[in-house]
Parts: sequence; structure tokens; C-alpha cells
Amino acid sequence: MIKYRLECKSCNENFDSWFSSSNEYEKLKTKDLLTCHFCNSLKVEKTLMAPSLNSKNNFREKSDFTNNNYIKKTIKNYQKFIRDNFKFVGENFAYEARSIHYDNKKKDKGIYGSASKKDIQELREEGIDTQIIPWLKDKEN
Repeated sequence: MIKYRLECKSCNENFDSWFSSSNEYEKLKTKDLLTCHFCNSLKVEKTLMAPSLNSKNNFREKSDFTNNNYIKKTIKNYQKFIRDNFKFVGENFAYEARSIHYDNKKKDKGIYGSASKKDIQELREEGIDTQIIPWLKDKEN
């Protein structure tokens, strides 16, 4: 796999894209199958990129992000923020979300709680914005 920084000559936007090989990039370019993610133009070209060199320090930093402890710590920090800034409504999340949405109630705090996948889907279909956040039980923290 190879990653190229691409530039659109139409809108001057830059974006990265992965290719199985440099030959694959050339094939796609020749067949006019490369398009800009922003304006759909076919005027996409490779730009200069600095190589990514792995040093011992660089490797350790990157591996920290895939470390399970780092992920758990990040989720715990999100959970603490949510507990401190939102009202817990438990299993009544769908009901409370609809009450806020349809009754145009201004709440001092947002809400969080539990809802089934079906409830979340129905809320979204009704135009009620919801987010699913991974939640660790206290014994896992």
C-alpha cells in the first residue's frame, strides 16, 4: 500500500488517498477514475510528500495510540465529561429526547442514557440528533 497526497487543480484542495501500488495510481489516472473529493473534478495530481520515517521514538508514540490502556483512558475521560455536563435519564432516553425535541423545551443540560438500536434509528428518522458513545462499566474502569 502507498499513500499519496493529491491536489485538485480545479479547486486547489488537497487530500490523501491510498493505492495498492504506484502502478495502480497510474492506471486509475490514465482511465480518468481519480476524482476530487470536494468538487468531483478529474484534474487530480500527486503532490510532493515527505517520507514517513520510523524512528524508535516515533514508533513508540504511534503504538501508544493503539494501546488498549490509551483507548480505555480516553473513553473514561469522555465518560467523566458526560457525567459532569449531562443529565442521566437511564432507560428513558428515547422518551426524554422526544420531549425535548417536540416540546421545544430548553434544557440546562443535555441528556444521556440507554436506548435500543431500534429507538436510536427511530429518533434519527424523526430528525432527532443522537450519538452512540462506547461506555465502559465501572468494573472495567
